[in-house]
Amino acid sequence: MSETMSIVVEIAFDISYLIVVWTLVALMVARRAWVSDVNQPIAKRLVWMFALLALGDSGHVGFRVVAYALGGLAANPVLVGLGALSTAYTVTVFYMILVDVWRLRFGKPLGWFGWTLLAAGVVRMLIMLFPQNGWQLVNGPYSWSLLRNAFLVVQGLGVMVLILRDAAATQDKAFRWIGIMIACSYAFYAPVILWVNVVPMLGMLMIPKTCAYVGVAIIAYRNLYHKVG
Repeated sequence: MSETMSIVVEIAFDISYLIVVWTLVALMVARRAWVSDVNQPIAKRLVWMFALLALGDSGHVGFRVVAYALGGLAANPVLVGLGALSTAYTVTVFYMILVDVWRLRFGKPLGWFGWTLLAAGVVRMLIMLFPQNGWQLVNGPYSWSLLRNAFLVVQGLGVMVLILRDAAATQDKAFRWIGIMIACSYAFYAPVILWVNVVPMLGMLMIPKTCAYVGVAIIAYRNLYHKVG
């Protein structure tokens, strides 16, 4: 795929993704009354999760679209970096809230493992404050990218293990698929973290990775947001 074509594909996907994810958030808000009383606390957290995800990605992919329109990513590094920073924080909180969703869904205490996942999120957010992350650059230092993303991997894979374990024990098909979607997102994300600086085209794997997050939103919406009674 040529560079021009990859840019066109990215821009088209970015705009489509933002429309889809914000639509899902709006539907969740509009149909909160449809959720059963027992699932209301989970539904509230899901709205916050995906609103934060949509907000952060509006900065991330939205700023990238604007940067392309203003002459390209290299010509607008600060814009690209600020977008990456916004989604880095919101996805961290996304996974912290998902830990609480797991707790509520399966009636579990946080325990040492749950608290460890929350602590990983806090540490990641502190690491992202350091100027060595190079948020003003299109591609920041590789070592700092690995460091901060290591804690995101702990968060994501940790809550995935909890969800898959308890979904299997309770025959919860919806959350089993949510766990599978999280696994898929990290399977696509891992090569980007590790080798995108060497093979830039690996950045295209962010498309299926993002689709996996949309999958989580759709599964949660279909499972919870339907009329009761």
